[in-house]
Amino acid sequence: MINGNMSRIIIVGGGAAGLMAAGTAAELGADVTVFEKNKRVGRKLCITGKGRCNITNNCTQNVFIENVNTNPRFMYSAISNFDCSDTMDFFEGLEVSLKTERGNRVFPVSDKATEVVSALERFAYKSGVKILSDASVRKLVIKDNTVTGVIDNGGTMHSCDAVIIATGGCSYPLTGSTGDGYKFARQAGHTVVTPEPSLIPLCCDGSDLVDCKEMQGLSLRNVGVKLLKGNKEVYTDFGELLFTHFGISGPTILSSSAHIIDVMRKEYSISIDLKPALDFDKLDARVLRDFEKYKNREFSNSLSDLLPSSMVPVVIRRSGIDPTTRCNSITKEQRYTFVKLLKDFRFGITDTRPIDEAIITRGGVKTSELDPATMQSKLCSGLYFCGEVIDVDAYTGGFNLQIAFSTGRLAGTWAVYNS
Repeated sequence: MINGNMSRIIIVGGGAAGLMAAGTAAELGADVTVFEKNKRVGRKLCITGKGRCNITNNCTQNVFIENVNTNPRFMYSAISNFDCSDTMDFFEGLEVSLKTERGNRVFPVSDKATEVVSALERFAYKSGVKILSDASVRKLVIKDNTVTGVIDNGGTMHSCDAVIIATGGCSYPLTGSTGDGYKFARQAGHTVVTPEPSLIPLCCDGSDLVDCKEMQGLSLRNVGVKLLKGNKEVYTDFGELLFTHFGISGPTILSSSAHIIDVMRKEYSISIDLKPALDFDKLDARVLRDFEKYKNREFSNSLSDLLPSSMVPVVIRRSGIDPTTRCNSITKEQRYTFVKLLKDFRFGITDTRPIDEAIITRGGVKTSELDPATMQSKLCSGLYFCGEVIDVDAYTGGFNLQIAFSTGRLAGTWAVYNS
């Protein structure tokens, strides 16, 4: 109740940001209705983290901001209002037991994203939210630069005091993220930064693709990864990657993809340090010991202690050393070349996978046109945005869902206070 009147809030989109906004607004006394185009809410949330749902990252506010790749300053108010520890407390309060894994990634103990969706749904219903499933919004109703309602796909007008757009981006369109929010933003006069795929696997071609296919299914852990543009280092990471039939994927690669602009110019490459714990000299000494240990073996049969079996033929081919060469016949120069290869196992990037395979969308509603303290439009009173529809994105590790929860919380709060 605000000034004795019940605010009427419409939320467009029943995902992570939308449900957080809805439940928050309803707890503050608003009459809240969620329009969800799918048969049930949280469809995209169900597939996050490979079905496990990486809810957030167990980190400080400063570390969170460091992991926001696009427009991090915009997130200061939102994360200060509702940070990662608040998110963890929120879900544990909804009886979702949590655990923290490598990289401070937070998951439900059950490893089931459906548990997270059910908790958010309970939160919304318990707060008094009305959820309309299979319900789409056609357009906003705007008068004198103020939103006064929405018109659904059946042509019915729904009046309200505020509208919160929480439609997501345009990744995974089968889950309902088809870019509707951008249409509503433009209707209200907003600039939409062109949506592009982010946190997406990378494609290779030519001999690099042949090598990836030969190693298909091989997952590497604890490797160093550098994204290079020409010879310039753009991004570095440490962790896991995966070779696939189209190129490379895995957490380090997905985060690297967030820094690729205009991939079609084919200026980018990924350099993998297969032994990041050892500098060049120490790795050279290690290789020399292995060659001494297997001095009477052929080169092709001497690398089992050093590399996964599916990688050995590729590394040998790239080294230029005859696989039948006895280890005690390998020259110092050949060994140096081999060690350099292990420290810079490189793949040229020719493309990304299609945008509908992206974990998130880079781009969206221009942040300078929104009030970061409230998530309200600066162009249209009563109109709010939260989640992926805004031009803010982060690396993998639970940071993007935290953006959804933080911005959703703020939008839900101020849509009531300002009504």
